[in-house]
Amino acid sequence: MHLGGLSAGPCWRAARAGCGELSAWSRRYAVGRLCRPPGTTCPQQSRGLGHGPSTGGSPRLRTGVAAGLAGLAGLAAAAFGQVERAEMVRKSSGTPSTLPGKPEEDDDELARRCSCFMAPPVTDLSELRTRPEDMKTKMELLILETQAQVCQALAQVDGGARFSVDRWERKEGGGGISCVLQDGHVFEKAGVSISVVHGNLSEEAAKQMRSRGKMLKTKDGKLPFSAMGVSSVIHPKNPHAPTIHFNYRYFEIEEADGNKQWWFGGGCDLTPTYLNQEDAVHFHRTLKEACDQHGPDLYPKYKKWCDDYFFIAHRGERRGIGGIFFDDLDSPSKEEVFRFVQSCTQAIIPSYIPLVKKHCNDSFTPQEKLWQQLRRGRYVEFNLLYDRGTKFGLFTPGSRIESILMSLPLTARWEYMHSPSENSKEAEILEVLRHPRDWVH
Repeated sequence: MHLGGLSAGPCWRAARAGCGELSAWSRRYAVGRLCRPPGTTCPQQSRGLGHGPSTGGSPRLRTGVAAGLAGLAGLAAAAFGQVERAEMVRKSSGTPSTLPGKPEEDDDELARRCSCFMAPPVTDLSELRTRPEDMKTKMELLILETQAQVCQALAQVDGGARFSVDRWERKEGGGGISCVLQDGHVFEKAGVSISVVHGNLSEEAAKQMRSRGKMLKTKDGKLPFSAMGVSSVIHPKNPHAPTIHFNYRYFEIEEADGNKQWWFGGGCDLTPTYLNQEDAVHFHRTLKEACDQHGPDLYPKYKKWCDDYFFIAHRGERRGIGGIFFDDLDSPSKEEVFRFVQSCTQAIIPSYIPLVKKHCNDSFTPQEKLWQQLRRGRYVEFNLLYDRGTKFGLFTPGSRIESILMSLPLTARWEYMHSPSENSKEAEILEVLRHPRDWVH
């Protein structure tokens, strides 16, 4: 499905009105999103986020299988199911448009919000209406909203961009929506995928969770779970425009005694081909402002976690210049952590789109394009060898490979024993990747 079909939608009109002056739109976006999930408010100041007992320990150890299992709600979750072409029509539930005792305008408001999305929600509207305050409802609407707004922003910048929208189903439960742009004017490849899946956790997965400290009680060997999230990787054509990755997810498990465990995870990081100090400061400062709304200790903690996680051990360098990364976030409360994640999703567009607009028309040499291809090779190495979400999906029987590998660029290059010249621009970015910097102080 092409984005041109969205021209009549309220979100698309709002986006078109603002992208001509993107900085102004970004400021409006940071204050209040175009389509806010029902039952939520703008982010509020909260303290003590992430100080629960499960947030300690080594960052690399803490990610454990969480980035893989909870990654079901991102790129890996898209591994399951069959694909069908999405249609931009309201999904009919076969039930009355309003529920007994609920005003019609409430249902109209939910339908209006859903009309902004790239495709109807994975969960039927009739079910969403019965549980507006449930975290699964709030999170599904948030990730759908994030997907739509990011796709619309990318399409504006690209000018001639056309997104394919694939709606897939997982036979074990749930499904997802994958939106992919290829060979645009500005973007070589951009994928923004959401998934909402549920079922029973495998015994192997439960064992891995227990290995990192989670106490899980199964019933007849079964452990029901729900996972949902949004995940994206965006590769521009111009070597002076950086690649970005983001993923935000929610995981919930119901134990045999009815007790529920839940946690959030995610992050956002930047991978430039060449170092631009101003761009790095802008990106990190935008993420820091989002984190600071919920506690002054969050950005430095999650920035370090990001630097540690995106480490290519066999190369001795990071994948990029970092950002934020967190997992197993389950305190101080579900609502407070959700508001934090909400703030992080609101920071995606203002942190990244101005950088692409700034550099998408920069001139570049064949040597600079070659360096971009070599750096993309490093990106591929990390995703296939270290990224837990990708690995989990690849080793899951019946996986949907196309969605798992959506994060990979169309083109990349490997050269034997390639080494940049001393004091070159290429050597400059390598120094930063080997020794992460503090960009906001």
